[in-house]
Amino acid sequence: MNRRENLKLLFTGSVGTGLLLTGCSPEQQALPPKDLLSGGTIGGRTAEEKQRDQELLSDTFFTDEERKKLTTLVDVILPKDEESPAASEVGVVDFMEFMMKDQPDNQTPMRGGLMWLDFEAEEKFAKPFNELSESEVITIVDEVAWPDKAKPEYEGAVRWFNMLRNLTCSGYFSTEAGWKYIGYVGNKPNAWDGIPQQVMDKHGFKLEEKYIPLYLKPEDRGTIVQWDDEANIIG
Repeated sequence: MNRRENLKLLFTGSVGTGLLLTGCSPEQQALPPKDLLSGGTIGGRTAEEKQRDQELLSDTFFTDEERKKLTTLVDVILPKDEESPAASEVGVVDFMEFMMKDQPDNQTPMRGGLMWLDFEAEEKFAKPFNELSESEVITIVDEVAWPDKAKPEYEGAVRWFNMLRNLTCSGYFSTEAGWKYIGYVGNKPNAWDGIPQQVMDKHGFKLEEKYIPLYLKPEDRGTIVQWDDEANIIG
């Protein structure tokens, strides 16, 4: 399962539209900023919101063993490749930790799924999940990663893995690495060099020669234009 195959699974077929974590504002989906960890918050948050952030960040939900399982799985879902870091490298497990406390209704399903991993590992390989080889991990993942192909007895595990995948992608694509991977550039100033000459010619328009040197150039975009009392541009 490489990254592009995983993304294809996420956005097409029976696991398509609406898969990413729902019910969260963009702020909730973002990874907790580093400022939070040092005692501050950003974005003009209220005193009550700041207090709640600190309460969430001061508590711990996942055990070390659970974090190890999650690290393995998120890197199966979004592994490192030549273009981007693995999910665990950009703090996706920390994001899940935050979300479990921010949305406590997900705690029981999440912990139940993590317990199921050990049950399945013991059934198939007679050892805990965290002791499995990479190929053994993929054997278990393949049982639940493809909803249309999963056996009926894995229905609950499929739902859990969908939640895990949703959280992984919500966390990953809230990071700078995730934005770069999908080509999101956000709001950036652009340069417009006017109506193309062929369009002007087609409609019989022509720029006044005296103003051509005064039209805005990309390098002058920060300059404020000056006008005289008769509404003429001052050169």
